[in-house]
Amino acid sequence: MIEIEPIKSPCIKVCAVDGKTGLCLGCGRTLPEIGAWTRLGNDEREAVISLLPERIERLKALGKR
Repeated sequence: MIEIEPIKSPCIKVCAVDGKTGLCLGCGRTLPEIGAWTRLGNDEREAVISLLPERIERLKALGKR
């Protein structure tokens, strides 16, 4: 039997996209990134995940989070 590994996701179930920055206020991804998430490879997902701490800090600095 083949074990299928779940797709790693930064989603925290707070799904609201800020109109000014285009970033999800929960996870920091863009709508195109969220939409493509299941089609991205592991390396592509990891590349996006590596950008998220800086994006979250930006949202905090703007008082959005």
